[in-house]
Amino acid sequence: MKNYLVFDWGGTYLKYALMDGETRILEKGKVPSPKKTDTKEVFMKTIDEIVSRCPQTDGIAISSPGILNSDTGVIDVVAVFPYLSGCNIREELQERYHVPVSLENDGKCAALAELWKGNLQGCRDGAVMIIGTAIGGGIILDGRLRRGRHYSAGEFSEMCFDIYRPERKESYCSALGAAGLITRVAAALGKDPAEMSGEEAFACINEGNEAALQALREYTDLFALQICSLNILLDLEKVCIGGGISQQPELIRSLRLSMEGLKDVQLDMKNGLELPLCEVDVCRFHNDANLIGALYHLIYES
Repeated sequence: MKNYLVFDWGGTYLKYALMDGETRILEKGKVPSPKKTDTKEVFMKTIDEIVSRCPQTDGIAISSPGILNSDTGVIDVVAVFPYLSGCNIREELQERYHVPVSLENDGKCAALAELWKGNLQGCRDGAVMIIGTAIGGGIILDGRLRRGRHYSAGEFSEMCFDIYRPERKESYCSALGAAGLITRVAAALGKDPAEMSGEEAFACINEGNEAALQALREYTDLFALQICSLNILLDLEKVCIGGGISQQPELIRSLRLSMEGLKDVQLDMKNGLELPLCEVDVCRFHNDANLIGALYHLIYES
């Protein structure tokens, strides 16, 4: 059976795993990510060191942040590693390591993982929304990942929900990232958001603190409106929520309650129009989603 070296490039760590074609992880590790101020040479040296640990590989699959052309392997925009912008990573790494290489956006990898073996399996139309620093994800239409002409489909962070104040960061879906929730909880408790971690925020939520629970509900109400707008456009069966905080049961419970509550706030639904609502679920694959989706892309789409 063939083995593949799969990468999940992130701003904090470069994660990697040696996997077989059935997604079994044979070996796994991570190293600190090169800094924004580093160079392409420093980045490539880091990759060289990881590849040297897994010399017997039949291909390399990469999940990367940014807007990138998964057909050609060219990275158009990647703020985390600016020195890679414009690079044809696929060609460069194939010449460097003499094995097939594939490259896909991290949010789209998560969607592919859920479609292949996760909670979007058998779903014709759905989406994955990843709650991280911002909101990434991917869209599944007619059973296939939708990339778009410019490969930017599923960049949910750029959706504006306050069109009267588009100059504010708080007006965009990116404000619904994990930091947005922590900020709300901290403010509700009269604490400095900079001194509160996600673990501390959810400790208060899970203890039943009323102020923290109200902050969570306000957050999920906003999130539900974004899902509702997406659903009106695409008529989805299911939206799966991923990212580290998606493993918190209270987040998903509150989001489902917020979805049910849309009928009391959405104008037409409030006036009696029965608009369909999609199911909300958690992603099956949490921290391994990007690895699994990248592997799918290498095996079945490259």
